[in-house]
Amino acid sequence: MGYRKAEEILPMEIIELIQRYVDGENIYIPRKENQRKEWGNKTLIRQELEKRNVQIFTDFQNGYKVHALSIKYFLSEKSIQRILRKMK
Repeated sequence: MGYRKAEEILPMEIIELIQRYVDGENIYIPRKENQRKEWGNKTLIRQELEKRNVQIFTDFQNGYKVHALSIKYFLSEKSIQRILRKMK
């Protein structure tokens, strides 16, 4: 998320109104409900995590134990168990 200067996009009247409530602070203005995007839509992180999870499941099927998988993938044992449950 990038920041934009209010002076560049808002009329001064609106800036003054906002300053009554949050003078000099950063605020988040949410998207309109119909404009919202799901987590990970802008990057490939969802695909990367899915690929990692498939590899975890494959390793498990090939005999790796949960503890060994947690060390290999730098995840907690609970996270590995959750991934395995989801993949089954």
